[in-house]
Amino acid sequence: AQWNVIEFHTGNSTIPLEHPDRMIFDLDPGEQVAWQQIQEAAQLVHAFLLQLNLDSFLKTSGGKGLHVVVPLQKTHDFEAVKNFSKAVVLHLVKTIPTRFVAKSGPKNRIKKIFIDYLRNSEGATTVCAWSARARPGFGISVPITWDELTTIKGGDHITIRTAHTRLGTGNTPWENYANEVNDLTKAIKTLEYAK
Repeated sequence: AQWNVIEFHTGNSTIPLEHPDRMIFDLDPGEQVAWQQIQEAAQLVHAFLLQLNLDSFLKTSGGKGLHVVVPLQKTHDFEAVKNFSKAVVLHLVKTIPTRFVAKSGPKNRIKKIFIDYLRNSEGATTVCAWSARARPGFGISVPITWDELTTIKGGDHITIRTAHTRLGTGNTPWENYANEVNDLTKAIKTLEYAK
């Protein structure tokens, strides 16, 4: 089988496709970044989004990092959502430059975490929940609660060998996802005011 049939990636929009219904912050650690730093980074992103009155959900990436997912009303186009997510990341980088970086590439994130906002570009995709990853150990991207974050040992904590232990929980950590849809309009204004 080809490697690319193992992973399933989804875009940020359902029909109609012109306006995304989610925004992703992919916490992608560089070399020499401990798992505890990634956990703390997710908590910092979560706290900042709450300051912007945005509810977010968490999942493991199945790889090295975590995904913070913000469900959206389909009121803004891809450019607006990408620009907003970039502004969030730039604010975090400016506030905590020792932890975060906004520029991709391995050499730019040594001892730091790249918060990938480029996943919010039109046509971009992110590995979907419950997909295995085509890498050693076959980690699985799994929805988790914010309270569970401290018990997870890595972005690949759950694998194809241990997924059966998670099936009873299923999507329970995201059971309120459809009820927590955010409108970015106020958050955009709040972030612009903070500049």
